[in-house]
Amino acid sequence: MTDEDKVTQTLHGRVKWFDPGKGFGFIVGDEGGSDILLHANVLRNYGQNSVADGAGISVRVQMTQRGVQAVEVLDIEPPVGGSFPLMDENAPSTPEDIAALPLEPARVKWFDKGKGFGFANVFGRPEDVFIHIEVLRVSGFADLQAGEAVCLRIIEGKRGRMAMQVASWEAAVRHHAG
Repeated sequence: MTDEDKVTQTLHGRVKWFDPGKGFGFIVGDEGGSDILLHANVLRNYGQNSVADGAGISVRVQMTQRGVQAVEVLDIEPPVGGSFPLMDENAPSTPEDIAALPLEPARVKWFDKGKGFGFANVFGRPEDVFIHIEVLRVSGFADLQAGEAVCLRIIEGKRGRMAMQVASWEAAVRHHAG
């Protein structure tokens, strides 16, 4: 492999689809061109096991014999037009209000995509935190695995603590480091 083969470029696009079961998916670049392969390992290096279809994504790509592949995920933005379905009267109503909530480290207890929800536990607290699939989707995730480390922005809802946003553990670490 020559140095020319290793040249990378940064580009932005949208997730066409991603299947955690298959271990890959594709990105459509904003400038068009052929679809970009997104491998599960590259996504995991960013700190997520899944990504929502339609999510905005910035990646470093490399041309390979099989076509253009993402080699590093730089940023993921939630799909456009997402809204929170579980409006609780205590719920913050704007993205700015949600962003003002503290990120709390949590571990996924279980998440059932079919049922559309799951629960996580915040380190050092006994109660479960409810995570709705729409909150997951607007946070840029498609699914969560039991035992996965994430960060949550949580409110005290009518039925207990519930996540308003999910962030990858690594994104939260980067957020605090920067």
